[in-house]
Amino acid sequence: MRRVFQAVRKRTGARIVAGTICLISLWGHGLGAQEHGQEHGQEHGAQDPGPPSFAPLPPPTLSFYGAPGLMDMPTGEMMPDAQFGASLGGFAGQWRYTLTFQGLPWVSGSFRYNGIRGLNLFGFRTYYDRSFDARFRLRRESRYWPAIALGLQDFAGTGIYSGEYIVATKTLAVPGLGKASLPGRLKITAGLGWGRLGSYRSIGSIGSRPAFDPGSTGGQLSYDQWFRGPFAPFGGVEWQPDDRWGVKIEYSSDAYVTETRTSSVFERRSPFNFGVEYQVSPRTRLGLYYMYGTELGFSAQIQLNPKDTPVKLAVAAPRPLAVRPPRQVQPAAWGTEWVTVPGRPAEVRDALDAALKGQGLILETLTISAHEAELRFRNPNYHSFTLAAGRAARAMAAVLPASVETFHLVPVSQGMALSRVTIRRTDLETLEFDGNAAEALGAVAGISDAPPLSGRALPAEGLYPDKSWALSPYFFPSYFDPAKPVRMDVGIALHGAWRPAPGWLVSGRIWQRLAGNVAGSPRSGSRLPPVRTEVPLYAQADTTLHDLFLSYQWRPGADLYGRVTVGYLEPMYGGISTELLWKPVASRLALGAEINYVRKRDYDQRLGFLDYTVATGHASAYYEFGPGLIGQVDVGRYLAGDVGATFGIDRVFNNGWSVGGFFTKTNVSARDFGEGSFDKGVRFTIPLTWFLGHETRQATGLAIRPITRDGGARVDVPGRLYPQIRAAHAKALSESWARAWE
Repeated sequence: MRRVFQAVRKRTGARIVAGTICLISLWGHGLGAQEHGQEHGQEHGAQDPGPPSFAPLPPPTLSFYGAPGLMDMPTGEMMPDAQFGASLGGFAGQWRYTLTFQGLPWVSGSFRYNGIRGLNLFGFRTYYDRSFDARFRLRRESRYWPAIALGLQDFAGTGIYSGEYIVATKTLAVPGLGKASLPGRLKITAGLGWGRLGSYRSIGSIGSRPAFDPGSTGGQLSYDQWFRGPFAPFGGVEWQPDDRWGVKIEYSSDAYVTETRTSSVFERRSPFNFGVEYQVSPRTRLGLYYMYGTELGFSAQIQLNPKDTPVKLAVAAPRPLAVRPPRQVQPAAWGTEWVTVPGRPAEVRDALDAALKGQGLILETLTISAHEAELRFRNPNYHSFTLAAGRAARAMAAVLPASVETFHLVPVSQGMALSRVTIRRTDLETLEFDGNAAEALGAVAGISDAPPLSGRALPAEGLYPDKSWALSPYFFPSYFDPAKPVRMDVGIALHGAWRPAPGWLVSGRIWQRLAGNVAGSPRSGSRLPPVRTEVPLYAQADTTLHDLFLSYQWRPGADLYGRVTVGYLEPMYGGISTELLWKPVASRLALGAEINYVRKRDYDQRLGFLDYTVATGHASAYYEFGPGLIGQVDVGRYLAGDVGATFGIDRVFNNGWSVGGFFTKTNVSARDFGEGSFDKGVRFTIPLTWFLGHETRQATGLAIRPITRDGGARVDVPGRLYPQIRAAHAKALSESWARAWE
């Protein structure tokens, strides 16, 4: 990459962009443009250094490619950290659906699905394609410098939209339409583009670049093409007179060679595009455009941030903290004789059980002595284990005798003790009304591994066996069929669960389809055993046994967690799965191993099986790089018998959101894998709390692959260990420690 930039600097175009950036900077300084160290003052809350003050406008607007930009051209801006953008835009029979996520303040990624009507490729009236983009911030905008970004467009697809760019954007304060004290913004953008973005009136070239090949399987990283071939300048301006309206003008360096010369999708008469946009709501923006001198365009943009909640979160107020009377005033209340009274510990347990139920928690066991108490509890309602621990501590303070000074709080999942939070009762009483109560309590609390359950532990009466059931709707989507880009089955799911003892679970789901068309999806040929490409065959039956299994989870030793699951694990496979995870409470690193032996289920998803059997397994490593950033590597054997590794990175938020991506490379060649070359995709987990406005641990998850093939496929085993364990370990608890007082 360094050699590329050295070559770029030697070219005329690079000097033009550098000169343009300097001119923009000087112009901004001359007009009194203000500091934008944070994009729109939102990323870190920095204040502008002097008048005039900018109005609180929305985040950067999005282009037709779903990333910060004008219309077809990018800008140098970045969305606020963790911002999620979804856009639909198009013109001249071209539609682009894009999801963009600002994974870190300096990098964002996009996944796009687009259709081009009349492209005349492969005999389809509309050509559909999937692609990925990446954008990197090189410099924040400041008083004297513009925001500068570098981008890779369609770097892992068929390459129909492939291009690279380096672009700068400077924001200036200009008189607006409103009050004089509330000026608008003028954003000036200039950049250089390669690939598609260097196809119109190029000013130079770096090496050669292969042309778009419609017969390619796509999916490969085209790093040998990055910043190669002709490059051309582009630019534009965006004027936002107030917090609602925006006007855009751009000069496009995309000649649309494939659409206007190879095919006749539309006629390109001019490089200039014009648009007007309106902010309908804080999250929604609409735009209307005149493109390339011949076409009208439209876009709809939605931006949201997982850190925010669209509805006000309704959480029941915690019970007031019960403070013990001073020992000097009531010494009898601090006595320890109660420990020797027959039945008294059981009475305390029952009282604590009732108090916890009032807070939405479930007592598993209570181990109590004159000065210490260990509570093991289930948290079925609160996403935050810190919030659950804080409420459990308040319940203990209200119920336990005054002599009990030390509280050990042990969250439990599927019978496993996840960690132990130790809090002194005196600290609770002293810090409740402290201005820095959360920080102060976190400094004196201890987080450690939970010891084995004491033989003196008093289990809750009537907790086991436990049974439950639920009836809910289900949605089963199928994406990217060229005939129908989105297919969907909908129906009713009946879920039942039975817990005969701690750690044991019998669970099953029956699906009744009410409507849908997934069964009509075309079957794609495969050179590998069809371990995943037979989804249409599994979607034919209306009433199916989605899963039915028996699992046992336990703690084999210190820092160790184990799981065994047997039965119908998922709609396509049944068998046995075993897992062992090593995860110290305070460690960022976790190591795991999983071994499965499975048989392919019959297409009707009842009780029968087909002949295909396979042994699979993976060694896994998990690492928490920073606040909520988790990397995962899985190495092993997959369902089709191929061997390789899966690499994933996820941004996990304290409220339950997670957004990430993954890719898998195995010993299957790109030719044998087929379209897409290798398995990859993006995944989301969205907590229902975010929509419902009240606390719940329920969430919905979704993984989107550009195409489902047979290489790199894994069994979908229910109840894998790491997500359960991490949520109650030291890093996750400390990151959300402020909720201990909620």
